[in-house]
Amino acid sequence: MIDLDEFRALAHRAADLAADHMEGVAKRPVFQPMSPEERRALLELRLPSRGQPLEAALEFARDKILSRPMGNGHPRFFGWVNSPPEPAGVAADLLASALNPSVAGGDHAAVYLERGVVRWLMELVAFPTEGTMGLLTSGGSVASLIGLAAARHKAALADGWNVREEGLQGGRPRLVLYVTDEGHSALRKAAEILGLGSASVRAVATDAGLRMNVAALRAAIAADRAAGLRPFCVAASAGTVNSGAIDPLREIADACAEEALWLHVDGAYGAFGAASPALARLYDGMERADSLALDPHKWLSVPIECGCALVRDAALLRDSFSLVPPYLRTEEGKGFGGLPWFSEYGPQQTRGFRALKLWMTIHSLGRDGIAARVERHVALARRLASRIDEAADFERLADGPLSIVCFRYAPPLLRGKGERLDALNKEVMERVQAGGEAFVSGTMIGGRFALRACVLHDRTTEADVDALVEIARRAGESCAR
Repeated sequence: MIDLDEFRALAHRAADLAADHMEGVAKRPVFQPMSPEERRALLELRLPSRGQPLEAALEFARDKILSRPMGNGHPRFFGWVNSPPEPAGVAADLLASALNPSVAGGDHAAVYLERGVVRWLMELVAFPTEGTMGLLTSGGSVASLIGLAAARHKAALADGWNVREEGLQGGRPRLVLYVTDEGHSALRKAAEILGLGSASVRAVATDAGLRMNVAALRAAIAADRAAGLRPFCVAASAGTVNSGAIDPLREIADACAEEALWLHVDGAYGAFGAASPALARLYDGMERADSLALDPHKWLSVPIECGCALVRDAALLRDSFSLVPPYLRTEEGKGFGGLPWFSEYGPQQTRGFRALKLWMTIHSLGRDGIAARVERHVALARRLASRIDEAADFERLADGPLSIVCFRYAPPLLRGKGERLDALNKEVMERVQAGGEAFVSGTMIGGRFALRACVLHDRTTEADVDALVEIARRAGESCAR
């Protein structure tokens, strides 16, 4: 074990490495594929028989790890929904690790900070704060799992049985979850983990804007009831990761209220747009959700991992997960602090101290800073969309309202040649990624392959957005020869 003087020197050196990396990232290629030798060197690391000098470990991290990043720290990284790390959160991670608490519960600062910062998240997205409960998770996937588990538990209780005690093997009507094809795969995975099965996930049609078609939703619910099935939950999206589409949340909430269904909203990427006064109207109805999944490690740039599950009925959520005997349950105002343990509200017992990096990030930005970030990113995406629309050799395939633009290289001579354009744009994507000047990912929109650009970096400029169009054009022209 190193002594504290060694630790102090190590921490200073590590901080310098981190700062040097973040400072110089824009001067390096966005992404570089690893060579076979580099991959093999990491895959085949030999276990040392004796401890090695920590200075050598830092050199290894500098030369072998920091030199081959994913690319998300670069202003021209437009892939997936991966933000750069907020420096305030990076510093907070060190302090949280120095404490290294388990935030399952207890009477220590980390527990109360998580409660407080989760309330901040509720306020940012206009989710009710009275009688509700939230907890930080690894990400939106687990947040959605928690929300759907509570929905399943409530549906069973409403029908007179307890799914926690009896499971799903009792020959009862199949529980049905409604989600569009644009909904995140985490929702389908959650249904499988919860024992519902993929056959219980009903795909609801979307409209021209890739938003859930509420008439189709109502028809699907009616058909399933007529077939003897048990509709229990609608999972809507407040900003899909494909295109940024926001489902018509108010109309969906109305349908859920009329049909006595749980409304879960996947807002992992897009829900923080509600913090912007200019965009808040797009989220009308989200405040009526029974559960909401958020990912501060996306639009807020909190270092990964940091998701959040919000549930309207705190008591129901506790009953969905708690395994503490009644005589040991902590009730409000009793015992040390009188707060029930977080481990009673989700699947984890040992939980990391995620709240400090989230708190420090929001503290450094404030509500106004978060709104300004969102609005700037959306404005850059709209600029990119305009550049695509103005170009004769590109076409835009989706028109989401947030910071995602889906488009493809489509010179006039190839218009209408679907398979050829799909293959061409896959080549374009790979060439752009490997070239190191920018990074885009790919997706399918309406059965067509699209280049997908997501703006999430505070240092991305208008010049970077304009450059992306030219970089993709050069790649397209080269691939089309």
